[in-house]
Amino acid sequence: MNGVVGPDATQVAADVARALAEDLGDGDLTAALLPADEWGRAQVLTREPAVMCGQAWAAACFATIDPRVKCEWLAEEGANLAANDVFLRLTGPVRALVSGERAALNFLQTLMATATVSRQFANAVSGTRTRILDTRKTLPGLRHAQKYAVRVGGASNHRIGLFDAVLIKENHIAAAGSIAAAIAKARAIAGTRMVEIEVESLAELQLALAAKPDRIMLDEFSADDLQAAVALAQGQVELEVSGSMSLERLAAVAALGVDFISVGALTKHVRAIDLSMRLLGRIDG
Repeated sequence: MNGVVGPDATQVAADVARALAEDLGDGDLTAALLPADEWGRAQVLTREPAVMCGQAWAAACFATIDPRVKCEWLAEEGANLAANDVFLRLTGPVRALVSGERAALNFLQTLMATATVSRQFANAVSGTRTRILDTRKTLPGLRHAQKYAVRVGGASNHRIGLFDAVLIKENHIAAAGSIAAAIAKARAIAGTRMVEIEVESLAELQLALAAKPDRIMLDEFSADDLQAAVALAQGQVELEVSGSMSLERLAAVAALGVDFISVGALTKHVRAIDLSMRLLGRIDG
């Protein structure tokens, strides 16, 4: 977690409020079967290797239902967990523990999945100048959470949304009339924010270089064209590679000397980490 900007508390609270509203509605009917004054202990463990992520969201799920629930985290955010590692111990009213379980685990399993994949991709380019970037291909309503998980995993964030950077694509170019016109118009409205343009050929790359954006995205370039693009752009502009980027292909692309590789799979191809929460017994409240 060194250097990782933590989650925004207001955003966490909003995410948790939505999650609890859709899960609890006007009350947990099953939890009502349990005595209101019964306290208990529980633990959460992972059934497979994973990167720890999502503590703020999980803790907020339980605290929102009942602030008397206490979370004892046995691993730091960003820690590598092995299968069957217990990473969280809980104490509190049993009703709150079982009512908060699903929402808390949903956040944990999703954010740990994002962090775990991000670490795999970041590790694959370790030792090179290349940084792995995420995209806007996030789960609806969980963009800030997933982009935080990307950082925990060791990768970096691209723009958060359409408001904090300009990324000119083929439809924008067509509407503006040309690559040069699109970049000029973007400069006029972007202020200090980044202006990036996506190109699909070496000919488009040369036109973009002449217009001097901050960054050029090379979309679906072949290996030979990527090598030629790096040579053409050397020292002039940041280069980002995107499109069909598998874990196996990363090292070869990074070796060419590109600045960034953007990978939508970090956030959109999410396979939840298998987690389990078990009640351990009653305690005195």
